[in-house]
Amino acid sequence: MTSIERTAYPRFKRLITAHELHLFFAPSRDEVEWAAARTDCDEHLLAQLLALKSYQRMGCFPKLDEIPETVVDFVRRAVDLPEGTAAKAANRTAERQRTAVRQRTGLSYDKAKARKIAEAVMRSEAVSKNRPADLINIALEKVVEAGLELPGFTTLDALAAKVRIEVNASICMGV
Repeated sequence: MTSIERTAYPRFKRLITAHELHLFFAPSRDEVEWAAARTDCDEHLLAQLLALKSYQRMGCFPKLDEIPETVVDFVRRAVDLPEGTAAKAANRTAERQRTAVRQRTGLSYDKAKARKIAEAVMRSEAVSKNRPADLINIALEKVVEAGLELPGFTTLDALAAKVRIEVNASICMGV
């Protein structure tokens, strides 16, 4: 398995500066109004805003418990929610929130198309690149260019391993 740290796959840093919080995670008035119109309680409002800001920053949806507490606290304070408010969304609510975020950002959710693009670029590059991290990075670039939501890291890692095995076997057969 390839280490996620060796790739360009988006993830939260361990330490997030105040500048980064303001630059990437501060919700605009329009975003707060948009989220408030789609939610019925403070917990869902916070979850909706965290989903939106995380998706805008990363191109994928992290689980709520994967979002650093500093980001959660920053967004909570930015919209004047009570101190103890926790981001919560049941599975169906979270899916509706993700769908709303995709519509707002204009990116589409097509797992099959994203995998097809990733596999095609990995196959074409695997002849000259043998490191899975390199193949994953190239696939990430092409999926983003296509305006699609990123597949999960483990999906890309398994795909890179599969493609490498097949390409390396065909090279060996040619020798």
